[in-house]
Amino acid sequence: MNQLPYLIRPARTSDVKHIQALRLALEETGVLLHHDLVALYEKVQEFTVAVDAKGKLVGAGALHTMWKDLAEVRSLVVAESARGQGVGHAIVAALLERAKELGIKRVFCLTFEVKFFEKHGFEAISDIPVDQDTFEEMVRSTDDGVAEFLDLARVKQNTLGNTRMLKLL
Repeated sequence: MNQLPYLIRPARTSDVKHIQALRLALEETGVLLHHDLVALYEKVQEFTVAVDAKGKLVGAGALHTMWKDLAEVRSLVVAESARGQGVGHAIVAALLERAKELGIKRVFCLTFEVKFFEKHGFEAISDIPVDQDTFEEMVRSTDDGVAEFLDLARVKQNTLGNTRMLKLL
């Protein structure tokens, strides 16, 4: 079996500054929402990272639980030097496995990279796939990703040009 040139593992607090550095260029262009360092530390348990043979962090992505059966793949980023090597695919695969372990049945993403996520079985959606009672509970969340999922007006600037996608597990 061919070994990949990197290790996929849960993020550690020592990875957070490296995750922030990887995110910076995508935050500056508006592809990713900005998160202060403290917010990344608070969410470190959501992240999975890819580390190369020299121990350098080359990719990261997070799985954020939104509801009892719903989670979001978010903050997926791969270092320029590691693109095209399967790092992003390996991270998404690990996040989807984690979702299954948690009992998640549906995984959402908001992305410009439609073809990438289609390779993992995500499909574009135009509606909000929750019932009214669930919507009324979720709308109480202060998380911008949940607001994006619910297509709330306060985050419209974050969603312009993005495609809302969903995968059933």
